[in-house]
Amino acid sequence: MAEDAGITGLSFEEALKELERIVARLESGDAQLQEAIDLYERGDRLRRQCAARLDAAQARIEAIRLDGEGRPAGTQPFGNS
Repeated sequence: MAEDAGITGLSFEEALKELERIVARLESGDAQLQEAIDLYERGDRLRRQCAARLDAAQARIEAIRLDGEGRPAGTQPFGNS
């Protein structure tokens, strides 16, 4: 879908700002039914894009392991204890 290509090109911050604008528009109740449906669908695609970006960022975060003396001894992937 061409719209998805436009969404994947957005930074996380751009996608989140657009999603916030869509939510505000939908909450205002001013959108006609078809516009509301279109906004909802785009918002869902933006939400999925933001979630994917967050998941990718979380996977890259590393936690510092400490040795018995409390000194840094290496790193391990986020979420692995």
